Amino acid sequence: LSRPWLHESAYFLSRASRGRMLTQGTTREEYMDAQDCLDMLRDIRDVTFATVGEDGLPQARIIDVMLGERGRLWVCTARGKEFYAQLMHSSHGAITGLSKDWRSVRLSGVVRRADDASQRAWIDRIFDENPSMCGVYPGDSRYILEAFCIEEGTIELFDLGHEPIFRQGFSLGGAVPHASGFAIGDDCIGCGLCARGCPQQCVEKGSPYAIEQEHCLHCGRCFERCPVQAIRRR
Repeated sequence: LSRPWLHESAYFLSRASRGRMLTQGTTREEYMDAQDCLDMLRDIRDVTFATVGEDGLPQARIIDVMLGERGRLWVCTARGKEFYAQLMHSSHGAITGLSKDWRSVRLSGVVRRADDASQRAWIDRIFDENPSMCGVYPGDSRYILEAFCIEEGTIELFDLGHEPIFRQGFSLGGAVPHASGFAIGDDCIGCGLCARGCPQQCVEKGSPYAIEQEHCLHCGRCFERCPVQAIRRR
């Protein structure tokens, strides 16, 4: 299925690693894309949504993911709530959810309020697909709510149920991904301290040694142990 509004980034998963996964049969995430991650968040439903308050301090709460489709994730909140004020104050937010099989999905991106002309239609759609909302906001009281979506940002899938752990990153709506973790430079002397000390055994011998980014915990142990500071943050 082609989804032209999604742009997957392979900055966590190399082509060689995909081949190894296919050979070994560990393909749970092999064919996942950004939309699959949005669907996971919708299935998890109760997620943590983090924002920044007007005082510059972080704020977080549990919210329900109301809709997840066409490269967008939808939530809603009432105009009187601090959450609403924070969304209006800052255009950025982050959502994190954990599935029952220990896969976490983190979505960080731009939060956009639906335009005035479509607000009521989106709220009606949300209530149609989440009928329990009718008991919380009966009748026309539902229109104190407003709909917001994230359709541009970065996604990280992190699987603690996979051995070794597995992570994969995606871009949503053309957002530029931010590389994280560590990389080994050409000044590596091949001593092997990084490989021997890696909790996930994801450092490959070579010249230089190389970190399998899709299995890296980002713990920094190799970074601290390297005697010549050949390991750097990405």
